[in-house]
Amino acid sequence: MIFTYLIINYFIPSVPLSLALLFLQGCDPLAQTQRSKLQHRRARINQQINKEMRMRAGAENLFRATTNNKVRETVALELSFVNSNLQLLKEELEELNSNMEVYQTDSEAVNVPMIPLGLKETKEVDFSLSIQDFICEHYGEDSSLYDKEIKELMELRQAMRTPSRNQAGLELLMEYYNQLYYLDQRFFPPHRNLGVHFHWYDSLTGVPSCQRALAFEKGSVLFNIGALYTQIGARQDRSATAGIERAIDAFQRAAGAFNYLKENFSNAPSLDMSGPSLCMLVQLMVAQVQECVFERATLMTQGTHFISQLCLAQEAARVSEVYLLVQQTMTQPLMKDYVPFSWASMVQVKSEHFCALSHYYTAVALCDHMSSVEEDEEHQQAEAEKAFFQFYVSTPAGPSLRQVLQDTEKRRKLGKAHLRRAVIRHEEAMRVHGLCKILRKMDILQDVLSLTHKRSLDKYSELDREDDFDETAEAPEIQSQTHQKPDIAPPNFSAVQVSDIFQRLGPLSVFCARARWGPVRLICLQRKESGLGLTLRGDSPVLVAGVVPGGCAAEAGLREGDYIVAVDGQDCKWAKHSEVVNMLKSCSDRGAELSVVTLHSHDTQINSCCLDAYLCTCSVIGTPPVCWQVERKAIMLSHCSAKENTRQRLLGTAKGQSSASLLNWNRKKKREGSSVTKRLGSTFSLSFGSIREAEAMY
Repeated sequence: MIFTYLIINYFIPSVPLSLALLFLQGCDPLAQTQRSKLQHRRARINQQINKEMRMRAGAENLFRATTNNKVRETVALELSFVNSNLQLLKEELEELNSNMEVYQTDSEAVNVPMIPLGLKETKEVDFSLSIQDFICEHYGEDSSLYDKEIKELMELRQAMRTPSRNQAGLELLMEYYNQLYYLDQRFFPPHRNLGVHFHWYDSLTGVPSCQRALAFEKGSVLFNIGALYTQIGARQDRSATAGIERAIDAFQRAAGAFNYLKENFSNAPSLDMSGPSLCMLVQLMVAQVQECVFERATLMTQGTHFISQLCLAQEAARVSEVYLLVQQTMTQPLMKDYVPFSWASMVQVKSEHFCALSHYYTAVALCDHMSSVEEDEEHQQAEAEKAFFQFYVSTPAGPSLRQVLQDTEKRRKLGKAHLRRAVIRHEEAMRVHGLCKILRKMDILQDVLSLTHKRSLDKYSELDREDDFDETAEAPEIQSQTHQKPDIAPPNFSAVQVSDIFQRLGPLSVFCARARWGPVRLICLQRKESGLGLTLRGDSPVLVAGVVPGGCAAEAGLREGDYIVAVDGQDCKWAKHSEVVNMLKSCSDRGAELSVVTLHSHDTQINSCCLDAYLCTCSVIGTPPVCWQVERKAIMLSHCSAKENTRQRLLGTAKGQSSASLLNWNRKKKREGSSVTKRLGSTFSLSFGSIREAEAMY
């Protein structure tokens, strides 16, 4: 019986992700949810957009190529029809992207809805033939031996297309993203591509993009990580502090993912991953974090103290300010026609709404919580005055702020001015809300706007008097301020540790796509009384550091710089030094059969440069996890050794030395009792007692 990952995660939360992947073969973990149906409709529209765009491209080519007027008229009519279809599909997709209620919490609390982002859709990718060909051609191995690894990789990618909207879904995306590092190292050399095409659709427009670069795959997965964080943040119950904290964390991580993508991904093929779009998304996430901070402040404010009400007013002003910045970003030329109209309307509504709230809380502080200021203690009066003096952007005209605090009538008039400003802002928010057809369908947003507007009107009626014939003054601008600024942190790629699926190919220090070596050679060693006549060094794989001229190893064809990959048919690519030595020592009188490979020195030097460039630029996207950094160190050590080997070989040839001279390991001190000749570049000159355990002669 096949279970979906959603069922596993619901009933058995402790099931490891690697085990859960076994149940994801060909299954959609969200098949029965509204969000899944929304994603399926988005995928269907993406396919239709792709079809219409291909038809339009063909019609445009025919229109440019033909000179027949009748044909041109027919093609022009077809182009008009196709463009109309594309416009209808675009509007339908925009409506789907504007469907925010599907991603909101099921709580009955009345909160302003958040703006989530839909996941990028992608086509299936078949790695089988490309990886099999590369294993046969580059690694010289039987590709059929790696069918299990290829299947595991394809199942992981298939599961990644439909992640669950929780921590398990994030870990699934992160696992595949981390696995792409190993895939890049194994099968994507810098001078050629694997021939695999990655198809992804724009998150907002559905326009397809196709590239063969693995960086495009990595960037798209990282975009989906940020998008999934937005959906997790939007679904939190923000009627309690714990839910608000989770929402803040999710939106901050989403902002970090988009910001990291913006800083590390260049030449984006789709508009959703372009610089202006990512900048807009980062600002939108920051604004939603700031909104959550304000909601938490309203929950945590105990009592109705004057200073606490002023703090709420400044927090609300800060939210309005950041949403105004988002609105300005969305109205830029490139973003104006790209961002859904409902998003731009929602951002404008929120900017007006929170500006109204800031003036409302100011009026409440002035009129309700300063009635007994004369009876307060002196230090409380001093704190209230200090907070009020720093409250406005500029000092308002008329009576001084100290006089306003001490006079009840002046406080009432100033509070009335703030309420008048609040009512105007509330009405503007409701007007913008009414202009958008999609927002009008959101009952919860209409309820929030209506309740806050009514509350401000009722408060204004309380302060209004029949004998008040003075014209209401203009309320001063409130200085925005927050006690918690959003923390935009890049994704923690090392949070999800993964192992290389194709680790049976061998350590990445040697067996990677950027290294080149000769074919596997079979060496038959027959032990003599003087030993095998070779020096071994290192682990995983063990390196032949030297070969004694005229010895058993030299006669068999073993060369300095060979890596031992198998002994008597037993794979030892990952074997330790001591394990290989024990295999050699335990060989019978018939000897041992070694399988060895040799790195090409010139290519290895080039590889070290390619590796540095890759880890600096193509780490699109991301600082490698700790396990990756260990691999990088091993690779660099291997490259340095190979370069030093080449240099010593050239020096030895120039001086008439044997071509079998060994590596110079830069020994600065000789052990007691050792005799070192002038030929420091050769371990042949070292007595057996001077050779360390990690580099010994056998």
